[in-house]
Amino acid sequence: MKGPLARALAMALVMPLAITACSTKGGAEANTSSADGLQTGVGVTDKQITLGVMADQSGPFKSLSTAITYGNELWAKDLNAAGGVCGRQVKLEIVDHGYKADTAKTLYPQLEPKVLGFVQLTGSPIMAALGKNIQADKVTTTPASWSSELLNNPYVMIVGTTYDVEMIDGLSYLHEQGLLADGDAVGHIYVDGEYGANGLRGSKYYAEQHKLKLTDVKITSTDTDLTNVVTGLKGKGVKAILLTTTPKQTGSAAAANKALGLNVPVLVNNPGFDPVLHKSPAANALNKLYVVASTVPYSAGIPKAREIAQKYQAAGYKEAPNAGVPYGYAVGEVWGTVLRKACDNKDLTRDGIHKAMQETTSADTGDLVAALDFTKAGAPPTRQVYVAQPDASTPGGVKYVQQLFEADQAKTYKAPHEK
Repeated sequence: MKGPLARALAMALVMPLAITACSTKGGAEANTSSADGLQTGVGVTDKQITLGVMADQSGPFKSLSTAITYGNELWAKDLNAAGGVCGRQVKLEIVDHGYKADTAKTLYPQLEPKVLGFVQLTGSPIMAALGKNIQADKVTTTPASWSSELLNNPYVMIVGTTYDVEMIDGLSYLHEQGLLADGDAVGHIYVDGEYGANGLRGSKYYAEQHKLKLTDVKITSTDTDLTNVVTGLKGKGVKAILLTTTPKQTGSAAAANKALGLNVPVLVNNPGFDPVLHKSPAANALNKLYVVASTVPYSAGIPKAREIAQKYQAAGYKEAPNAGVPYGYAVGEVWGTVLRKACDNKDLTRDGIHKAMQETTSADTGDLVAALDFTKAGAPPTRQVYVAQPDASTPGGVKYVQQLFEADQAKTYKAPHEK
């Protein structure tokens, strides 16, 4: 067969192949060799590396996520001022999903074809909605969500420990302080979904080890008044209340704890506290609250945290700072480590970033976050936490009460996808 018809058929066969090669769907990536001898792919040019930020800047975790975004920005600014990485400047593409999965699913296909990876993706519901896409597209992602359930996805890079381990460490702290004893009754209030359930997983493990009588109460993310829930826990004679909740719900539980005369310790996972609670009706009821996290408070006295606090003030951000600022910067530092390793490997493709992450046994964050090891599939990269308490007089709203530590039970605990 010759002539125009043959040429038309040839073009029909070639064009779908060309289209497929340019797509990132299903993990396909159009990789090329750059002028400096590196393999490059999506989100990488000879002069720039683009990373994505899918933040909650208008939903229930907007204070934390916005602060993380500012920390990401401060890191990128410092990195670029120092010459960038691999001869390239880092650019952040930022979108706001408002903690709405449907919105995130609309934004993702617009953003994903532009970025090498995601330096922030906030929220358990968002990760649940996009997890399969992230894996199919082979896009390494740092969630601002710390559920150990996410570690079944090989492209998830959690910076810090997970909700279950936080609870185990936090309960151990209460125990060591004499605020809790073997056999005591405790209550765990948790938001329905992966965030809440993963925190509950940790408290259940600790309860089994210490014969605690655990009552768990599931709520929705829209519940605002937890007075009846706390009243029910008081009837159970609880000696501590555990929370895996939104900040507003934390404030409600703390206020009810005081108003009902229960006055027991209240332990909350790291996303469950927001400094704005100091200006809420719960302000005078926060003295019994303990916050567990593996990243430092904004007010931490270590040199790197002080440096970032100064840069935050100089940048002129209007929002009051919180622990998200140093955390966002620390995430950037971890990404910098992975990018440099990928550069050394001459591979700035998504596959190259994934390989570099798996080879990362440590990342220098200036002690902003506990030491991290990403080489163990399915395992939290650290099991260490700090413990802090609310303090309105301290920038960032919390102060240390316990430096970095790892409970014995956290060492023996096996995460759900740990190999």
